[in-house]
Amino acid sequence: MPSNPRLKNAIFEVVDNQLRENNPPETTLAYERLLNEGHSKSEAKRLIGCVVAAEMYYVMKNKEAFNIKRFAAALDRLPEIPGNDAGE
Repeated sequence: MPSNPRLKNAIFEVVDNQLRENNPPETTLAYERLLNEGHSKSEAKRLIGCVVAAEMYYVMKNKEAFNIKRFAAALDRLPEIPGNDAGE
């Protein structure tokens, strides 16, 4: 997660909004899976926030639209953090 507190809060707000609105539903599924695997609520949100931040990075770096397939795939790989392997 970013060390900038304002950015961190903004990312957590995105996660909270996605969970509250169940949009995209993949976020809720990942959250529930992480809780079932024993992660705390705050840790599950932090992990999802890492995926949100990574997707924001890809969108801004490549000047492209949000990619739900890439986002969902990254959620499915949690608790592996996006970008922690040589392939990304």
